[in-house]
Amino acid sequence: MSHALWRNEPLKKDKPKWKSEYPMTEGQLRSKRDEFWDTAPAFDGRKEIWDALKTAAVAIECNDHELAQAIVDGASITLPHGSLMECYDELGNRYQLPAYCLAPPVNLVSECNDHNVPEHSELQEKKEKEFQLKVRLSTGKDLRLSATMADSIRLLKKQLQIQEDIDTTHQRWFFSGKLLTDKTRLQDTKIQKDFVIQVIVSQPIVPN
Repeated sequence: MSHALWRNEPLKKDKPKWKSEYPMTEGQLRSKRDEFWDTAPAFDGRKEIWDALKTAAVAIECNDHELAQAIVDGASITLPHGSLMECYDELGNRYQLPAYCLAPPVNLVSECNDHNVPEHSELQEKKEKEFQLKVRLSTGKDLRLSATMADSIRLLKKQLQIQEDIDTTHQRWFFSGKLLTDKTRLQDTKIQKDFVIQVIVSQPIVPN
């Protein structure tokens, strides 16, 4: 009986569940998959079918089931069990995808090292590092600015300008008796969170 006569099941939505021999990180899983796809066309079968299977596997990973089904149909791939783990092309060549190409293992560990910090957590980190900088104006007013240690004085001057409508050119910032230049960052000043920065506000000379 030729493979072409085998029943062809629609692609099932459930992904294979499997457990790695060791807790695997996302990086290790990616490397394992890349290694498989790099060597797969060297196995039996046709390269264009392997390419189609790779695209379908990515679609499954992204939960785009319809796209995966369309790719399988478009490449005339037969699925006797509704799974890409065993399938055939129209010439009867057999293709087998390992479970790790279709789903992450149940014991996948998330990488929490510094090299792999997702972007959204950087924003979160910035928020956590923010503190309320105490500023005392020469007009006698005390206020607070949201700041991080990496902020430059120029940036803080702009913030003060927005908050209090004091032109940046009319602000002179002092800490511990030293004039702070625009390029100075808070971390360069050795300021602690409870310390106060003095800002001398020079009033513009209004022509008579």
